Amino acid sequence: MKRRIGFLFPPGFQALDLMATTVFEIANGLDGGPFYDMTMLSEHGGVLASSSGVGVFTEAFDRRDYDTLIVAGIMTPVGFKSSAPFLGFLREASDASRRTASICTGAFILAEAGLIDGRRATTHWALARDLQRAYPKSRIEEDRIYINDGRVWTSAGMTACIDLCLAMVEEDLGKDASKHIARQMVVYHRRSGGQSQFSALLELEPKSDRIQQALTYAKSHLRRPLSVDELAEAANLSTRQFSRSFRLETGQSPARAIEVLRVEAARAMIETSNHSIDVVARETGFADPERMRRAFLRAFGQPPQAIKRAAREQAALA
Repeated sequence: MKRRIGFLFPPGFQALDLMATTVFEIANGLDGGPFYDMTMLSEHGGVLASSSGVGVFTEAFDRRDYDTLIVAGIMTPVGFKSSAPFLGFLREASDASRRTASICTGAFILAEAGLIDGRRATTHWALARDLQRAYPKSRIEEDRIYINDGRVWTSAGMTACIDLCLAMVEEDLGKDASKHIARQMVVYHRRSGGQSQFSALLELEPKSDRIQQALTYAKSHLRRPLSVDELAEAANLSTRQFSRSFRLETGQSPARAIEVLRVEAARAMIETSNHSIDVVARETGFADPERMRRAFLRAFGQPPQAIKRAAREQAALA
């Protein structure tokens, strides 16, 4: 029996979110398929225009018996208000479904419907804090590719919908099926839900040349202890001035920022080399592998060994 998937589109949805349908389309071509029956839904039906002007033909929502309900995102979610019928359908269909998901800023619509109250969720990193402020009953994690909290799934920005849907297919049909689909789509199989959405240096990008100079120095000298005094010297500032300016410009303490840089460098080494965990820890400035493990759990929700295994699996598929 095919699983019924309802894609629910708000007015002005992001056209890129239509990529999610491709994962299930390819799954339908696997042996034993088709496995999924996809329906495009909107409040009034007909051709619904996306934010880019590209339209998709939709059916007006009526039936509620969907195995999976996936809500697309919109370009400007802050201040957006869904109609009462839209939210009513979403709540009722979600109650009847096995799982409900959002793509990117679709998390704002799930939140509007009260579906992520008391749950962990994610969205595009640039809007995560807006979502948290608007819906404080939820726990928004801004550095995750996707999150599965019970029967509610949420994904990060735009292309993360592929990771989300591959994870769904893996849950339904097994890992081999999702691997095959990833190969067909020429995408990574599959970025873990805990993988960070953004580069550390891009996220930390400071306003002044002096703080940037200190960060550049830190990234080039990760094996060193990198005390605040050392970083302040690299920035040509007093320790007090440096600490105050650093937090104002990056929103983080120097110690936290250095850990982020070390974790990012360590992950890159793990994924692109055959170095042991001990060597990676030493080369990236962690005092010992256990300290690095704890940092990875904070950053990615999984230990270095799990990331190393995933990198080996991906290499085997190449």
